[in-house]
Amino acid sequence: MERRKFLQHAGLAGILATGVAPAVHAQQTLRWRLASSFPKALDTIYGAAEVFAKKVKEMSGGKFEISVHAAGELMPAFGVVDGVQQGTVECAHTAPYYFFGKDPTFAIGCTIPFGLNSRQMTAWMYEGNGLKLMREFYAQYNIISFPMGNTGAQMGGWYRKEIKGLDDIKGLKMRIGGFGGEILKGIGGVPQNIPGGEIYQALEKGTIDAAEWVGPYDDLKLGFYKVAKFYAYPAWWEGGPQLDLYVNTKVYEALSAENKAIIECAAAFAHTEMQARYDAKNPKALKELVAHGTKLFRMPKDIMEAAFKFAMEYYNDLSAKNPNWKKVYEDYAAFRRELNQWFRFAEAGFDDFMQAQKL
Repeated sequence: MERRKFLQHAGLAGILATGVAPAVHAQQTLRWRLASSFPKALDTIYGAAEVFAKKVKEMSGGKFEISVHAAGELMPAFGVVDGVQQGTVECAHTAPYYFFGKDPTFAIGCTIPFGLNSRQMTAWMYEGNGLKLMREFYAQYNIISFPMGNTGAQMGGWYRKEIKGLDDIKGLKMRIGGFGGEILKGIGGVPQNIPGGEIYQALEKGTIDAAEWVGPYDDLKLGFYKVAKFYAYPAWWEGGPQLDLYVNTKVYEALSAENKAIIECAAAFAHTEMQARYDAKNPKALKELVAHGTKLFRMPKDIMEAAFKFAMEYYNDLSAKNPNWKKVYEDYAAFRRELNQWFRFAEAGFDDFMQAQKL
């Protein structure tokens, strides 16, 4: 008995002498819930959250699991900011501009009419001051944000009647996401903020005259071509809308450095993957829509010009009365100006030539 005790103690002394402590407890699995603002049927935009959760699990060796819940499962599509802020869920995946009613500054974290395109938005976030400024703003809501997806420039919506000019916008009841509705209202339209899963019924019943969602791939799935014939491009209100991962700040700060890095890297992966999916899937879907009898038309110039003029005036008014908006928008606008000066040369020049070729 004494010999056995001696050997046990000697063994422990040897381990301690090497500086390696024995594993007393296995690492516990960390479990989070993510509330999405989107329905499961949309494998692109909802799917980004699933891609994110899968990567988190892979990179953590199965020690960090995040369950993804579609809009309405845990909370309404537009209730996710409150859910994360209050700690009802640890995180959410959403379009920030849905919450412009709380503060218009939310919209800048997603897209604003005549704003940045998708590549420019990513540049502002990662290499400009975008992520820093938006996180300072979100801190007021107990949220830390991570870019997690972009649809690219969107289509300009479905219309039950042909739109030929600005006069056709007067009194038009249109489902339009978030902040863009404020500009539509400024040129005579009547915006409606309706979750993606409810748009078809509203358009079918005539509750609304027009609706926009994202682009051909999602719009084909949602069946809008069955109840509206005219399909516009581009969406001047959504040149590059970014989706975000919102994480409760206190929950995030409690993570280990390793798990924080996993969250950041998994979100960045999902961010790139979403854009790739849309770019790859939209061309075929657009052909299918045209085959179904969809009538494509370019957004009339007088509508674009009137909307642009009103938007610039509206942003200046917001800067005069909303300190949050002013701080973020001034940096955003300066970045937009610089990038557009660059993009008009190499990018636009190359695209203009290539898209005119018969390949």
